Amino acid sequence: MKPATRLTVIAVVILGAFLLWNTLEAQKSACTVCVAYKNGRNCAHATAETPKEAQRSAQTTACGPLARGMDQSIECDNIPPVEVHCT
Repeated sequence: MKPATRLTVIAVVILGAFLLWNTLEAQKSACTVCVAYKNGRNCAHATAETPKEAQRSAQTTACGPLARGMDQSIECDNIPPVEVHCT
């Protein structure tokens, strides 16, 4: 293998490792949220840097299959969740 190719491979591996580490480092909190909306119930799991962000993201994800259209999505995002478990 040529030295230039070897350096390129090493650089790509280092960059990939850095991106993976950086992504995983930002995910410090995890939440599972269950919502009940329009006679349906759904739960979702999300990770984020803070518990509040993780809870908001999990609620938005849980509302996705239950809400139809932007109005219902916003309404579902603003209702109190039925269950919240954060770590």
